[in-house]
Amino acid sequence: MTVLPSSDRARRAVLPVAICLGLAVGLTACGEDPDEGTNGVGKLSAAEIDKKARTAAGTAGAVRLAGTLVSGGEAYKLNMRLKENGALGSVVSKNSTFQLLRIEDALYLKADAGFWSHADDGAGGKATATPSASDSEAAGKLGDKYVKVPEEDPAYKQLTGFTDMKVLLGGILSLHGELNKGARDRIGGVRTIKISGSEGDGGTLDISLEGTPYPVRLERAGNAGTLTLADWGKDFELEAPSKGQTVDYGSRLPKTGE
Repeated sequence: MTVLPSSDRARRAVLPVAICLGLAVGLTACGEDPDEGTNGVGKLSAAEIDKKARTAAGTAGAVRLAGTLVSGGEAYKLNMRLKENGALGSVVSKNSTFQLLRIEDALYLKADAGFWSHADDGAGGKATATPSASDSEAAGKLGDKYVKVPEEDPAYKQLTGFTDMKVLLGGILSLHGELNKGARDRIGGVRTIKISGSEGDGGTLDISLEGTPYPVRLERAGNAGTLTLADWGKDFELEAPSKGQTVDYGSRLPKTGE
C-alpha cells in the first residue's frame, strides 16, 4: 500500500468538495433534493403548477395585492386588501391619489380636495379648465370625505375593477401560450418556482414551494408592472363609514374643473 504524503491526501479530500460547490446551482447542492421540505409542486410541469396555483387562489377567501399595474398607458400603484364581498386600500396614479372601500355593491371613494378640483370624470382625470370658485368650494367639502360612487356613474365600473378580487386575479394570473417552468427563487424568504407564458406572454409568476402553492409575485410582460400577492386567506374587517364622513351625490359623481 502506498502512503500518500499528508499534503496530497488533503488535496484529494478537498477536491470532491470543491467540485460539489462549483456545480451547485441556486438552491441545489450536491446530494441535496431541491424539493425536500417543499409542497412538491416543483416536480410538476408548468401547466400542472399553473392549475394548482389557480385553484389555490380561487379558493382563498382574501389576499393583499400591492405593486404597480400599467393599464391603458397609465401606471397605477396599488395597495389593496381584497375578499369576496369587498375590498379596501389605496390607488396612486400620475395625477391622483385616492382610497377605495367597497362593501358588497356599495363603493366609496375618499380623496383630498386637490383630487376633486382636478377631476373630470370622478376617477381622477385631469381637468381641461381652471376650476371656478364654486368648484373649489365643492372640492373643499368633498376633501377627505367618503363619496359614495353611484352605480349609474361611468366611474363605478372603472373603480370597482380595483376592488373585485375575482376580476383582478383573473386578469393578472392569466398566462398565455405554452407554459414554461423556470428557475427557483426566494421571494420575501419564501421559496418559489417560476412559470411563464410562451416568450413571456402575460408575464412570469412565482409560485410558493412552501405550504399552499399560492402565487407570490407577478412580473407582467412588456414592463407592465410588478405585483406581490400576500396574506392569502387572512380575513379583515370591512366597515361602512359613518354618515358624518359620507357624501351621497345621488345618480352621478360631481363634475369639477369643467
